[in-house]
Amino acid sequence: MIYIWLKTAHILAMTAWMAGMFYLPRLYVYHADADAGSDKSETFKVMERRLLAAIMTPAMIATWIFGLTLAWMGGWWTAPWFIAKFLLVVAMSGFHGWLSARRREFAADTNTRSSRTYRIMNEVTTVLFVGIVIFVVVKPF
Repeated sequence: MIYIWLKTAHILAMTAWMAGMFYLPRLYVYHADADAGSDKSETFKVMERRLLAAIMTPAMIATWIFGLTLAWMGGWWTAPWFIAKFLLVVAMSGFHGWLSARRREFAADTNTRSSRTYRIMNEVTTVLFVGIVIFVVVKPF
């Protein structure tokens, strides 16, 4: 029974993390077009900080904790599908770090990237997410 509860917690944490990973780059698209120091820019700064601190980072940590616990319980460390999924989750975590660094740039009014860059980067989460889901559900190898 504990396995089902851990799996549920993992899915809930992952869902919260992915919601933020889809939303934050979209905020950056609009923030990049706002004038530094404007009310609009300052509002985006608050939204971005709260999203990362209150939702995304805790959800990422919980996703890792529950996911690693499930992997240990299931004995999947050497399964090819798990290794592939694990690598994509590492990449997603790296992208999370990249987004966090961009938030610090926006907070300091030093962003030099265009809204187009953030539109493109908004697709990174989608590609990684699709891969992760395929490896977990289909287990193609």
